[in-house]
Amino acid sequence: MEDEPGGGILRQPPAVWATAGASVVAFMGIGLVDPILPSIAQGLHATPSQVSLLFTSYFLITAVAMLVTGFVSSRIGGRRTLLAGLALVVVFAALAGTSDTVGQLVGFRAGWGLGNALFVSTSLAVIVGAAAGGSAAAILLYESALGLGMACGPLLGAALGNASWRYPFFGTAALMAIGFLCITVFLKEQPKPARKVSLLDPIRALGHGGLASAAAAAFFYNYAFFTVLAFTPFVLNMTPYKSGAVFFAWGVLLAVFSVLVAPRLQRRFGSLTVLGGSLVLLAADVVVLGYGSHTTAIVCTVLSGAFIGVNNTVFTELALGVSDAPRPVASAGYNFVRWFAAAAAPYLAPKIEEWSDVHVPFVVAGVAAVIGAVIVRTRRTALTHEAEELAPRHATEDGVGVFAN
Repeated sequence: MEDEPGGGILRQPPAVWATAGASVVAFMGIGLVDPILPSIAQGLHATPSQVSLLFTSYFLITAVAMLVTGFVSSRIGGRRTLLAGLALVVVFAALAGTSDTVGQLVGFRAGWGLGNALFVSTSLAVIVGAAAGGSAAAILLYESALGLGMACGPLLGAALGNASWRYPFFGTAALMAIGFLCITVFLKEQPKPARKVSLLDPIRALGHGGLASAAAAAFFYNYAFFTVLAFTPFVLNMTPYKSGAVFFAWGVLLAVFSVLVAPRLQRRFGSLTVLGGSLVLLAADVVVLGYGSHTTAIVCTVLSGAFIGVNNTVFTELALGVSDAPRPVASAGYNFVRWFAAAAAPYLAPKIEEWSDVHVPFVVAGVAAVIGAVIVRTRRTALTHEAEELAPRHATEDGVGVFAN
């Protein structure tokens, strides 16, 4: 299957659109709580560091579950894995809305993270295997779903959360139930791999120098990313509607730059040059965010979406293309590493503020982004040459479907 020039991303079978649509809702769940974090803290009489555990528990379980997704999907099939993940999200999102303590809410978010891991990891493989236009169109479609979900999540959180912080969780459960029905109707069972994936295969895949380098750089990048996503709402201290509007604009930039701008920059300057430059710009942006006025912080929060969108697209392509492991296995290993940073940043940022002041968490985030850029620069050869050598093999995999191996 060869990549189709221009427009291929829109000509997809119903199964791909159903999976992508459910992916939008899955990614909405990440940013959903952003506008209502202060409301949750007030409603449950919790501190910012306690409320930040909503992200930490979610992404910690997501990271560990990445070792399980390939094991499960290679045994029960991609379709059943997607449905299992969606069912878990529906149940735990609904339970989250019934929480009476922050501990209960954190626990239910952990169960939500397990369902999201099963769904998100498998959905990428399903879209890559079933999309018309090859892997390039599939990745753009996946990043479109990510960007749209990131943009709409804060809007849903603000619209429903303005009445009660509980309503966004019930709303997500309802939307995921619709996604469950769409997958049930439109997606046929995917062919299983010729070889079952073991629990340790993603760890073994990280023994590949190129994939390990991409995962390490993405770890530090994601620390900066989720400092912005999870800690900034407390710094802005705005009403749910205003905070939702800020992060909606942030998500729109993320979507536009991931889908439209990043590919053009890659063609002109090369993926690694674009990635290194974008990481440095993100570092500068978050430091200015931390030290600027309230208006400056709002502008820098929105602007960070542009750099995050570029980084997401390039990192996803690197993770899927640089390793000789099957793409679902490589993706699981890569996500296992990077989601640990997404779990760490929401917890550490408010703790760092308690130990120092409100500026230092953003300095730490900026340093993390620069470290990511340094890794990309120093490991340039492994990231570039090995990906080029493996391109024909991955093109063949796209032609038969990633689950068919």
